Amino acid sequence: MIDLLSVNKIMLSIWGYPLSYIEFVGTVLYFASVYLIARKNILTWPTGIISVILYGLLFYQIQLYSDMMEQIYYLVISIIGWVFWQKQRHDKGDIPTSWSNMTGALTLAILTLAATSLLAFCVTRFHIWFPTIFLAPASYPVLDALTTVMSFIAMYLTTRRRIEGWIYWIIVDVIGIGLYWVKDVKFIAIQYVFLLGMAIYGLIFWMRHNRSTEVI
Repeated sequence: MIDLLSVNKIMLSIWGYPLSYIEFVGTVLYFASVYLIARKNILTWPTGIISVILYGLLFYQIQLYSDMMEQIYYLVISIIGWVFWQKQRHDKGDIPTSWSNMTGALTLAILTLAATSLLAFCVTRFHIWFPTIFLAPASYPVLDALTTVMSFIAMYLTTRRRIEGWIYWIIVDVIGIGLYWVKDVKFIAIQYVFLLGMAIYGLIFWMRHNRSTEVI
């Protein structure tokens, strides 16, 4: 069982690309969770929980440490989102969506820049501070940190049912396509092309089902 969690345990080769079990299962479940959340389906949360556990193990093995830590956050907030959405559905019979106000949106944009700078600084030094854990320097630390921070905020906005969370996801997906391709996890890169389409679909679907404007 443990062997199946290794990126070196290959399930099959697709046009010469070695696809591991952990990458395949994590990718399929992650894609499913995005589709479900675009449809405002509460099953997105348990599906996503399994996916982020697998991805966390994968990213550790390929030295994308910011992405690894991102999965820990996803795990926690997925549990919170599951509880929060269940309560909303019980109280209102539906899961309402809305835009944040201008102050909230601006605050999150400033937070994104500040947190990205801090995280990129730390990640570039992980292999120095913790050499027994992080055996190699981080790859593309600034882009990795940016997508991590934006994903954190996007996940928070999604949990709070804020429509602009999908705009964050769209940016993350565009960067992710290039980042994962050059890191040679091409199956995930291709997945991000589909996720980009799903993010655009989710944005349109949530906008159509917008009920009101709320404050974060």
